[in-house]
Amino acid sequence: MSDSYQAIFDAVRSRISGGDVSAAMESVLRQCFGMAHHLMQCVAQEYESAAHEQQRPCVLFKPALYIDGDQWCALYGADLQMGVAGFGDTPALAMQDFDTRWNSPLHAAGAPI
Repeated sequence: MSDSYQAIFDAVRSRISGGDVSAAMESVLRQCFGMAHHLMQCVAQEYESAAHEQQRPCVLFKPALYIDGDQWCALYGADLQMGVAGFGDTPALAMQDFDTRWNSPLHAAGAPI
């Protein structure tokens, strides 16, 4: 068995004997740390996106979600007159409409009360 190990050792030694091992190590380290930096940027971006989603009014106030006629309704409050409601063909669209209406003024600027 030692004969086979010697042959492998000699083959490996002959391959790296003329090479610049420090340059190869530097290249590998730069590549690894460069990828780690890129990965950290991706993680930070995903964290920022998730934090932004957590600040949406539909997440903070958790409106009731139900079907009203042929659309979904997201309602926060006792009823449509006293609360804030958003409507849409899907629950996600109803929540987006809820967020829009939550951030809209009660009366448009210049409109009669």
